[in-house]
Amino acid sequence: MPLKSFVREIGNMSKKFTKKEKHECRRGGAYIVPDSSPLSSTAGSSTALTEHGRWANLPPELLLDIIQRVEARETCWPGRGDVVACASVCRSWRQITKEVVKPPEQCGFLTFPISLKQPGPRDTPIECFIQREKATSTYRLYMGLSPALSGNLNKLLLVAKKVRRATCTDFVISLVGNDFSRSSNNYVGKLNQPPKDSPVRSTNRSLQKTHSRQVSPRTPMFITAKISYELNVLRTRGPRRMKCDMYSIPASAIGQGGTAPTPTAFTNCNDEALLGFRTLKSAQNVLLVLRNKAPRWHEQLQCWCLNFKGRVTVASVKNFQLVAAAEPSQNVTVPEQEKVILQFGKIGKDIFTMDYRYPLSALQAFAISLSSFDTKPVCE
Repeated sequence: MPLKSFVREIGNMSKKFTKKEKHECRRGGAYIVPDSSPLSSTAGSSTALTEHGRWANLPPELLLDIIQRVEARETCWPGRGDVVACASVCRSWRQITKEVVKPPEQCGFLTFPISLKQPGPRDTPIECFIQREKATSTYRLYMGLSPALSGNLNKLLLVAKKVRRATCTDFVISLVGNDFSRSSNNYVGKLNQPPKDSPVRSTNRSLQKTHSRQVSPRTPMFITAKISYELNVLRTRGPRRMKCDMYSIPASAIGQGGTAPTPTAFTNCNDEALLGFRTLKSAQNVLLVLRNKAPRWHEQLQCWCLNFKGRVTVASVKNFQLVAAAEPSQNVTVPEQEKVILQFGKIGKDIFTMDYRYPLSALQAFAISLSSFDTKPVCE
């Protein structure tokens, strides 16, 4: 049987099984099995092994070769779904697939939901775009160049919904566009905009303060970043000034040989030991600080300009580029300090590009970008 037909048959079998678990496995039109899937439990694994017994008994060497070939061939969505299908067959297939598929930092691909919490590649940024729906206050993050250039190859990554409250504004972030409940497995986190332009806080789903009866009342707030917009005396005539304190990333991550936290599994809300993002509580840990790259004034155009390398085409006060704000004592090279870690900008009506790289994850980059949508009275 040709390899392509073989993988297609496996994918069809996997889809039949996962239809029973739509609320956990469907992700933007493709079947993605989160690490908290019943396939990881005893009951779910038993069912999968019974249904796919002939595939579970393949020799490990042959199975490894098959999955390596599929992973090497399918480098973009929707073809990347074949890799996900391999992980959906049974426990042994899933384990080997997880060993073959590397984090985005190493391979540059987003495959499983956990990839959204892992740092991006160090050299080439992952190119995404955000679609804003003003009528529903919804923001959708897709992987791709733009709606026009990517066509049906777009991959939905995250969805945020803006919720205005009496004392603040929240952007609730989910894996799907129709479920923003904090007690849901699709809930990822939220961006909190306090009143009077206080620092914006990005929080992780794993430790979330909430009054919902379905979530343990012992679960404390877990803040992963603080985003501040500084005073702009020129108001709308000048660029915004941003500062991001990344509580979950050490400043040493951008230095030579540095590493950023890389979670390997979506975690249980009540299990602090399995947190993907760690709060750096020790005084000796210096947090990574990001600042917006200062634009230059263009005399002929009479405007502030940044080099987005063609990824941003419409002038907007929301456009920004973030670079590391390193201290001299941190021994960070000049090229590393000038490297753009996150850039965000407008390309059309309600369409914005978002490109990010190491040490930020897609979730962190999305949350920072969302903060630019909310009105900043002090800045503007």
